[in-house]
Amino acid sequence: MTAYYNGVMSRARMMSVAGGLLLLILGTLALDTIILGRNLGAGIVLPDAVQNFITTFLGIFIEAAPFLLIGSLASGLVAVFISQDDLSRMIPKNAVAATLVGSLIGMVFPVCECGVVPLARRLYAKGLPASACISLLLGAPVLNPVVIASTYAAFGNSTVFWARLGFTFLIACGAGLVFIGQPAGEIMRGRLLGAGANLRASLAAGVMFEPIPVTVTLSEQLQRALGIAADDFVDTGRYLILGGMIASALQTFVPQSTLLSIGTNAVTGVIALQVLAYVLSVCSTVDSFLALSFVNTFSTGSIVAFLVFGAMVDIKSTIMFFSLLQRRVVLYLIVLLALAGLAVGLIVS
Repeated sequence: MTAYYNGVMSRARMMSVAGGLLLLILGTLALDTIILGRNLGAGIVLPDAVQNFITTFLGIFIEAAPFLLIGSLASGLVAVFISQDDLSRMIPKNAVAATLVGSLIGMVFPVCECGVVPLARRLYAKGLPASACISLLLGAPVLNPVVIASTYAAFGNSTVFWARLGFTFLIACGAGLVFIGQPAGEIMRGRLLGAGANLRASLAAGVMFEPIPVTVTLSEQLQRALGIAADDFVDTGRYLILGGMIASALQTFVPQSTLLSIGTNAVTGVIALQVLAYVLSVCSTVDSFLALSFVNTFSTGSIVAFLVFGAMVDIKSTIMFFSLLQRRVVLYLIVLLALAGLAVGLIVS
């Protein structure tokens, strides 16, 4: 990995990522042309289930990839331009206060659930406490300017708008506080522990997070930041692809009408929309407009639960969490957030 950070390897890595993105775009256009027959008269006739799976997967990935890229770019900039000392000055020494601040980091780095994982991983390596990483992962997808604006555009100055922001903050902070005092080894993945400890203690080289060499010019610093961003994008993107494929399969083969048919009951309606949010895996930047379509079918509490729970965890983010957190922590968080979302839905209703 040390060789990676020289200029030649950085450029090579960025070129490979750029080439991969170009192939993805061309592949998407090719699938669109072949399946739908645009500009060719008639497309290839595939089974409906296969067409639905491909269309759903491409929709999820194309929607999420730009935000994963934003998160990776934020990760690269943090690695190069924010030192351990800078972060220690910004984050309170008190563990409780640090956890509360962690949930609001999205106001500075506006990333959704797709891009928050590489950012949290980089900040942890810089010294952010594990409990604050948890609150960051759960709070940033909603408590950032982009999502706040989209929620307001959909629901205006309403109960849904304020309940989403308020309950997201409370749940993110509460989940982070649960892990205060726990050994980092019980929370974070093993390969991150050595890197984080090395950077925090002695800035020794880690597996994923090596110390950034001192550079002279701004262009060299930006080049290194882009190189790190490319590496994080590739590393995290595989989890996004896997999660997107699972979500697409569930959307294709699990009838959504089954979930929607139980929306009239206060309790089952909340549970149904939580399950739907987890399965659909819609990005938090646009999920408000999807939730708006449920207004005449589900209770206000159910819609708030959909917006709070779905932004914190869904299928694709679950898979991505496995790259950062211990498996038992991820499973614990899913259960905790599901119960919290249910409570929120019932309180609002």
